Amino acid sequence: MKFKIGYRTIKTAIGTSASIILAQILGFDNFVSAGILTILCIQVTKKKSIKTSWNRFSACLLAMLFSIVFFEGMAYHPIIIGFLLLFFIPTAVMLKISDGIVTSSVIILHIYSAGEVTFDILMNELGIITIGIGVALLANLYMPSLDQKLLEYQIQIEENFKRIFDEIVIYLRTNESNWDGLEITETAQLIEEAQVLAYRDVENRLLRNENVYYHYFKMREKQFEIIERVLPIVISISYTIEQGEMVADFMEELAANIHPGNTANRFLDKLYEMKSSFKSMELPKTREEFEARAALFQFVREMEEYLWIKSSAKELKRGKKENHFTESGAN
Repeated sequence: MKFKIGYRTIKTAIGTSASIILAQILGFDNFVSAGILTILCIQVTKKKSIKTSWNRFSACLLAMLFSIVFFEGMAYHPIIIGFLLLFFIPTAVMLKISDGIVTSSVIILHIYSAGEVTFDILMNELGIITIGIGVALLANLYMPSLDQKLLEYQIQIEENFKRIFDEIVIYLRTNESNWDGLEITETAQLIEEAQVLAYRDVENRLLRNENVYYHYFKMREKQFEIIERVLPIVISISYTIEQGEMVADFMEELAANIHPGNTANRFLDKLYEMKSSFKSMELPKTREEFEARAALFQFVREMEEYLWIKSSAKELKRGKKENHFTESGAN
């Protein structure tokens, strides 16, 4: 079994130790609780970390308020803890800070153990909260770049699109194929994984929500839905005709141009020319030819939609770092 330590694990280990050491040096009681807060606040993205930290901080302050009301107003008794939680948890859920219920419960138990609420005790708990959450936020300022992984997904998806188109070309020309269709299931999985990763990349960008990779994979997802629709249409064609050769030539050229270059509009023009030439050709003479031409026409309409998706997609802007992906457009 391969043993791997991720960057989040490393940050958690270092951050937890740092928060405990800092809280201990500053002389806070229950200083180990700062480490617990750090563990819980380190998340996979910057935005999630900030949201979680705020929720936990707010929940802890609310827990301190509830502790004053219930313990000082009633009694320091285990039954009172139950009553407190009975009201505290629904309140935290209502305020949408339920992420902090566990950590704030620790604060409640600290105050219960102290047997009184004083300014020093409240400042001690506030210090622990600040250190634990603060260290986690500092640790989460570093997030490794996902650009290389996203680029790898983009390249693999484009290669799979090309393989699928190549198989379509072979079938249109021969009406035979020994293709196992592996690229279909593989591409579906790649797109799903890439979108998850691209969304994480969006969540790591605090100053802007947009991400070229995210839009790119959404565009590829829509195009792939069309590819899945056209495959049964292609398979239904069991008769070789002239128009099939024309469509095969078109698809062959399209397959060779699945890259980040902006060629969608050029291929739309070619497709319109091909459709126009179909209209000027002789009418089908047999039922088989009619059915084949009808299927091809439906296939061409789907490919038109495939190209329109890219043509109308948001342009992919060139960033500071030049790479295979940052050209605008793709087929």
